[in-house]
Amino acid sequence: MNKSIFQLVLGDQWDDLGHVIKQHYSLRPFSDDYICVSGVMSEVYHSPMAKLLIPFAMLFGAVVPFRGSDVPIEVHYNSNTNNGNLYWDRIFKFSDKNHFHFKSHMEHIQDNEVVEFVRFGVGMRLRVTAEEGAIIFRDNGYIWRLPGVTIPIPINLMFGSAYVEERPIDENTFSMKMIIKHPLFGVMFRYSGKFKLDQ
Repeated sequence: MNKSIFQLVLGDQWDDLGHVIKQHYSLRPFSDDYICVSGVMSEVYHSPMAKLLIPFAMLFGAVVPFRGSDVPIEVHYNSNTNNGNLYWDRIFKFSDKNHFHFKSHMEHIQDNEVVEFVRFGVGMRLRVTAEEGAIIFRDNGYIWRLPGVTIPIPINLMFGSAYVEERPIDENTFSMKMIIKHPLFGVMFRYSGKFKLDQ
């Protein structure tokens, strides 16, 4: 299969992405494709309210539990020869000795929807679009996958809803931001930075 995972997700919208975003998401399903990007997170933030929820979220490996600025980061992406999923390992280097790994994998569910799974079958449904060269992920609710059944779970009531974008800057550089915002408590989690494709 020559089409990348996100060509299948986005369909005709794939052509609307900037060059660096296409390169970044060029991994094909059922392959051993691998890409690494590196950069600096100008901000990694969580609110005082979010801090109370971090122990619960850490059970599922679902959040970055530290704050920081100018945090070096590497993101390793790979496909898998046994399935059509995309695997992520985000390495936040808060200090020489404190490297935090945030691991997940994405599955294409239908049309332009993916689910990003963390531990124990907990996943966030995301609608994916291409807008002005950027790839945009919008929260569409959470699920819990158990053997033979998938159950919607109301995690949004605690944490709020997520928005993620990756936007091209030039042929080899892009910006990224993620925000989780609660309708009552405001911004719960936020991080942003710039990345380069490793050559």
